[in-house]
Amino acid sequence: MADEGFDFEGGDAGASATFPMQCSALRKNGFVMIKNRPCKIVEMSTSKTGKHGHAKVHLVGLDIFTGKKYEDICPSTHNMDVPNVKRKDYQLIGLEDDFLSLMDDSGDTRDDLKCPEGDIGDEIRAAIGDEKDILCTVLSAIGEECVIATKVNTAVDK
Repeated sequence: MADEGFDFEGGDAGASATFPMQCSALRKNGFVMIKNRPCKIVEMSTSKTGKHGHAKVHLVGLDIFTGKKYEDICPSTHNMDVPNVKRKDYQLIGLEDDFLSLMDDSGDTRDDLKCPEGDIGDEIRAAIGDEKDILCTVLSAIGEECVIATKVNTAVDK
């Protein structure tokens, strides 16, 4: 019986990257998957259709990692995938070869996130140069992670 060859060592918790939600239950500033990308809903409108048709929902979303705009139209009774989005603040320790060195509340460090392009990346580089203490807000969804915001850390124990 025990020689079936099952491998239980490499299993995960089985948590899904997305969950279904009825289109009519989605809200502005919420999250939704549009064209297989996690998006924040920035515009949403419902249109009544003809005599026997279903109401349709027009969604406009911005990709939470790239900022690219996506649109979709779906019947209000249909389900759409909603990404499980996690937000976590990390203290910035340093920057090496374009990779950020970050520490969380429990003191665990990570060096696997690339410094983002654009304004946020510029803020991070400036903070390193000025030796300022800043917090980086990291958003993670569908196996991707990205620094989406920074703020000056005022609660520092000196």
